[in-house]
Amino acid sequence: MAGVSDIRAAIAATARLLADMDADEELCAASVRAANAAVAALRAGRKVLICGNGGSAADAQHWAGELVSRFNYDRPGLAAIALTTDTSIITACGNDYGYDYIFARQVEALGVPGDVLFALSTSGNSPNVVAALQAAHARSIITVAFTGRDGGKAAMLCDIAIRVPHDSTPRIQEGHEVLGHAICGLIEAAMFPSGAMLGPDA
Repeated sequence: MAGVSDIRAAIAATARLLADMDADEELCAASVRAANAAVAALRAGRKVLICGNGGSAADAQHWAGELVSRFNYDRPGLAAIALTTDTSIITACGNDYGYDYIFARQVEALGVPGDVLFALSTSGNSPNVVAALQAAHARSIITVAFTGRDGGKAAMLCDIAIRVPHDSTPRIQEGHEVLGHAICGLIEAAMFPSGAMLGPDA
């Protein structure tokens, strides 16, 4: 049977990952570049598109919710769309073109030059995420890939690669969640600095 020691071991594993992320200058710098790219897009009247599978799909919805609604404080909504939420579009594209194109088709339909695509894949090799990055590149959309240590194909196709320094899918997902929150906070503070002055309890 599982015990308290197992929970502590899981917490310790995540704590080690966070320490490694904190020490990873390239990771931190790439995350800042991603936030700045999103801010530039939003200031220009563009938007943030987000996609991923499974747990990464949940992150896509989560981050879009933080931007459209609020993160630390009340302010106007920010334009973000999770490409993982419309089951009619996803099933239509999957049926008509194949699962590999469920995100690329939406990028083609919704994306415009100057938008930013956040593409999440722990391996960096999810075919539908790779196809989304390719579709975004063809439309002059800035691309940010959230991956694991290796980076996979996604890291080679994107403008900004954010690689969590781990090989385990659960640990990489935990790293993505921490970075997603940090990036949402940076975007919100840059877009509405007066709210940031008030703090998260405003």
